[in-house]
Amino acid sequence: MGTADYVYPSTNVEGESPHRVAIPPPQPFVKTLKNSLKETFFPDDPLRQFKNQPASRKLVLGLQYFFPIFEWGPRYTLDFLKSDLISGITIASLSIPQGISYAKLANLPPILGLYSSFIPPLVYAMMGSSRDLAVGTVAVASLLIASMLGAEVNAMENPTLYLHLAFTATLFAGVFQASLGFLRLGFIVDFLSHATIVGFMAGAATVVCLQQLKGILGLDHFTNATDVVSVMRSVFSQTHEWRWESGVLGCVFLLFLLVTRYFSKKKPRFFWISAMAPLTSVILGSVLVYLTHAEKHGVQVIGKLKKGLNPMSFGDLVFVSPYLTTAFKTGVITGVVALAEGIAVGRSFSMFKNYHIDGNKEMIAIGTMNIVGSCTSCYLTTGPFSRSAVNFNAGCKTAMSNVVMAIAVMFTLLFLTPLFHYTPLVVLSAIIISAMLGIIDYEAAIHLWKVDKFDFVVCMSAYIGVVFGSVEIGLVLAVAISVIRVLLFVARPRTFVQGNLPNSMVYRNVEQYPNASNVPGILILEIDAPIYFANTNYLRERITRWINDEEDRIKSAGESSLQYVILDMTAVGNIDTSGISMFDEVKKLADRRGLQLVLANPGSEVMKKMNKSELLENIGQEWIYLTVADAVAACNFMLHSTKPNPGKDQEPAAWNNV
Repeated sequence: MGTADYVYPSTNVEGESPHRVAIPPPQPFVKTLKNSLKETFFPDDPLRQFKNQPASRKLVLGLQYFFPIFEWGPRYTLDFLKSDLISGITIASLSIPQGISYAKLANLPPILGLYSSFIPPLVYAMMGSSRDLAVGTVAVASLLIASMLGAEVNAMENPTLYLHLAFTATLFAGVFQASLGFLRLGFIVDFLSHATIVGFMAGAATVVCLQQLKGILGLDHFTNATDVVSVMRSVFSQTHEWRWESGVLGCVFLLFLLVTRYFSKKKPRFFWISAMAPLTSVILGSVLVYLTHAEKHGVQVIGKLKKGLNPMSFGDLVFVSPYLTTAFKTGVITGVVALAEGIAVGRSFSMFKNYHIDGNKEMIAIGTMNIVGSCTSCYLTTGPFSRSAVNFNAGCKTAMSNVVMAIAVMFTLLFLTPLFHYTPLVVLSAIIISAMLGIIDYEAAIHLWKVDKFDFVVCMSAYIGVVFGSVEIGLVLAVAISVIRVLLFVARPRTFVQGNLPNSMVYRNVEQYPNASNVPGILILEIDAPIYFANTNYLRERITRWINDEEDRIKSAGESSLQYVILDMTAVGNIDTSGISMFDEVKKLADRRGLQLVLANPGSEVMKKMNKSELLENIGQEWIYLTVADAVAACNFMLHSTKPNPGKDQEPAAWNNV
């Protein structure tokens, strides 16, 4: 039976095995707390580069840390400039029409989309650590702003207050984002799991597409609600208002955008065709409307856009009740979503080019550009996937591509805004729908279903919550389910019965390895998580049930009685006082049944707390082993050299005979 004939190694000192589980030396509380805080907030050790450096060098390194442009700027070459120039012009052709479209989606003046594509990219180019992130407005954040601010202030009835609240929400978002970075609290964003983001983004994209039916059908009045029921009711209750001219134009341009995107996806070297398609659509649509005077036949146009660069908006910020609470809530929620998208996109592309981006530095950079943006007539910006993908495919080398894009937008603001007067809104709707269809990642949802059904439930909860409720409901629902899952992992840790793999001293989960055999008279259990107050009652009951099941199995099989219970503690990284009490109760239970409790490979934190609580003395250090194999060997030795049902007073004497 695997270890039945195993002879336990001889000892170096009478009564002691050659290797015992050590009790770590005591450490001062202050030092322990310092190490815990360091691991929590500084896992990447950002201060390492400052060690043993002169003051002047530390100043330079500090500037490079907060402004990475001082690091890559001196090494910038003409070849880099050529690549960044092409990339910058390419993403500018995409950011201009998208910026106007997303501003309309947020119920803001279209010119704000251009303002937000000018100042924030310049700030990010100085402070961002990603070479590929292309900064600009995003559809999901725009929808959130429209939904959350629109619930308090009607953008049509009070456009000035609505605009000022958008600036204020952007300021709060920036302050929140930068604070997370400075305080090293980036792990908060990790509560937005991959499954949550997939479902949330797909739901938001679906809602955005439905909202664009207003532009496609040329409707003047439309619901402010975002749920699918309200949107479809608004659409089909106004069938007499539908304008076929607008619908035909919208479908034609949407087909054009989808075809170009499909072609660029099949032929990646022609990525620029898809990137130029939105601007081409704007130009063609404007020319068509101008030549046919379609604005007089039901096709709505943007109208006049102001020329000139961003005006200052610091004096427009609103800090009075009751609007302050709305702006703060909108800023925090949109800020978290924007951070999650920006950092996820930046990390994705950094993996392709084999470089590292610092999540906390990214938070500071994104937060700072939104703080500056809120004071210069911009609304919330981050690094959208579509624009960053174009930037990556265009061959960008550094963040200078953002500077080139900003310069192109600046020229547009100074000289070209009158050309957008005849741009039909239906073209902007087609641009938004085309971009949003690319966000609905059904392949990722299918993958979640295949790999982890619970993650799929989280994903679909976010999607259904957004589509049938609201963007906020979907986000809260998905995060709540994700947190519940984390709590379930903590409160209901897995426990396994281990068996011996044939012809080896290896012990593994019998469910994973069906050929693993039970060791007569010994039950080996693996606890697969730290032991905290939330799971102690469950673990005590689960261990008791394993013992009952094993005794029933032995009785029905007519095997020798159960004598030892070995707990494999390899995965138990930590334990609290409730866990110590649980072990004390399990020990008493084992004693009442005439069983010996044995521990294998407890970690340093577990040993430290067991020693301080005197549980180590209660169990007996002679019943704590480095490995499961050592524990089984000792138990086998006792089974073959002593009487059954060993009492706790008997083991030390017997052990001294080894």
